[in-house]
Amino acid sequence: MNFLSNRVESLAVSQTLAMSQKSNELKAAGIDVINLSVGEPDFHTPDHIKAAAVKAVEDNFTYYSPVPGFLSLRKAVAEKLSRENGLDFAPEQIVVGNGAKQALCNVILATVNRGDEVIIPTPAWVSYVEMVKLAEGKSVLVPAGIDTDFKITPDQLEAAITPATRMVLICSPSNPTGSVYSRDELQALVDVLARHPQVLVLADEIYEHINYTGSFTSLGSFEAIKDRTVLINGVSKAYAMTGWRIGYCAAPLAIAKAVSKLQGQYTSGASSIAQKAAEAAYTGPQECVAEMCAAFRRRRDLVVSLASEIPGFRVNCPQGAFYLFPEVSAVLGKRFGDRVIATSGDLAMYLLEEAHVATVDGAAFCAPGYIRFSYATSDENLREAMARIRMAVEKLN
Repeated sequence: MNFLSNRVESLAVSQTLAMSQKSNELKAAGIDVINLSVGEPDFHTPDHIKAAAVKAVEDNFTYYSPVPGFLSLRKAVAEKLSRENGLDFAPEQIVVGNGAKQALCNVILATVNRGDEVIIPTPAWVSYVEMVKLAEGKSVLVPAGIDTDFKITPDQLEAAITPATRMVLICSPSNPTGSVYSRDELQALVDVLARHPQVLVLADEIYEHINYTGSFTSLGSFEAIKDRTVLINGVSKAYAMTGWRIGYCAAPLAIAKAVSKLQGQYTSGASSIAQKAAEAAYTGPQECVAEMCAAFRRRRDLVVSLASEIPGFRVNCPQGAFYLFPEVSAVLGKRFGDRVIATSGDLAMYLLEEAHVATVDGAAFCAPGYIRFSYATSDENLREAMARIRMAVEKLN
């Protein structure tokens, strides 16, 4: 007897987490695996943030937290949005969740009905399509490749919008490509969206501060769409706080209330201790953010240089996040003994088993023919990983 719901059986397993698990299994067996599959900063959470968490324990912040988050944290987020992005959000428009991942899913579940279309530029983070599936919506994928720096055009967006379109989901800086839309590029997309007032805009800005362009433009800053734009952000990437699980949505009031209503029924408020740590992240010194970004930029330069030397790999120079997304179709069809590398998934598994480097198949991001590296690791690991990958690829014929 199968007691599983159609809902859960229809979902795909997260390929980033699956590859990371496979990597950990090999490590447990004594194999020296370099894991470039998971999108997690390798830095420790800054000391002043950890100290705030310790103080929160000592001050007995150990009870249930309010469903939308402590008012003090929501005020800190509102002040951050005003100070850094020039946006005017009241604390009541902000809902804190268990990471940006839950914040995204909350918004999609609160706004998307069965059959509604959600436009997703691809390559796209692995969970977007699955979240839309949970909401019984339909993902409309709009592809962009390495030749356009993985950015869609206004004409592509216009062509994708139909009377059934409920939402467009844009991630900049991007996971998995690291691409960053400039203000002019976003303005061109906004000009399209301005003609379609029925379309909600969901902006995943979790990589905002890991950005090498010198500036960041939030989609919430455009007057034509600001009253129907929902922002997603959090502390995981910028402050090296992945395990603390604090993210948020900043939304029109009706959507914020709906998200809070939903969250109140299935998780309630996020960790009280983690919220006080996040508050310290937003209100405390910000030098740590710039220092980590500088380190990621140095690593970006290193991995782009080394990956460019791997035969058959086409790479661009990502302007944000901490990922490289090389195009590898020139390698496909080659062999290693009896083993045929027919797909980018075959290549990712070959690199894990032969080179002992964990990457992720681009198909997981709706972009077969690519693989994703995370360069959120040490320079030493990156040099060794790229050397191993190059050696393994050179064995193919």
